[in-house]
Amino acid sequence: MLEGMNDDAFWALIDELSRRPGDRDERLEWLTGRLLRRPATESAEFQTRLERACEKAHTRELWRAANRIEGGFCGDDGFHYFTLWLVAQGSGVYGAVLADPDALAELPGIRALAGRHVETWADDEWPEWEELDYAAEDAFNELTGEEGDDGEAFLDAVEEAEDAAVAAGEWGRREDPEGWEAPEDGEVPGGPGEGWEEDGERRRSRPEGVALPRLAALFPVGAPAP
Repeated sequence: MLEGMNDDAFWALIDELSRRPGDRDERLEWLTGRLLRRPATESAEFQTRLERACEKAHTRELWRAANRIEGGFCGDDGFHYFTLWLVAQGSGVYGAVLADPDALAELPGIRALAGRHVETWADDEWPEWEELDYAAEDAFNELTGEEGDDGEAFLDAVEEAEDAAVAAGEWGRREDPEGWEAPEDGEVPGGPGEGWEEDGERRRSRPEGVALPRLAALFPVGAPAP
């Protein structure tokens, strides 16, 4: 096991983040502050574990759940931000939702969105958290004085952390993903007639509800689109 930002330390930070009061900006400020107390290498190790956790959540079943919640417009970028949000809910919620994506229907934050048009959702209510992806880089840059660079130093440090974890046997080396990918924002995989419908100038996937009964009850097909 590597010293420093191992899995236990990563999830301890995430679990505490999930319990922190305040809005998302305040919680990110807390997380960045915690990372600033550690060596810069641990910010890179944190990012590696964050990316691995998101990749593990990148399944067709979970995308269907996110897509249903978001009214059929959850594309590739949106789904990545959704997995970041899911990780930030803490290890218990993360594990439960990976085992059964329909368990999202039991989360108070998701239930609070049901029956409401997405345009009424506040920024802190959206089940997406893009900014979480930048906390470790912000801490790394401040610790190393690399704020003005193009991010290459951080990317190199993350790659080194990934290589070190592979060498230590914590996980296998990343391989090219097989199987499906979430659709790019605005794209329609397979063309019209394969689960997609027109909505003005946009196309959205029709959320499937057979395997997601609790989410289907909260977010029925045919609800108003954004």
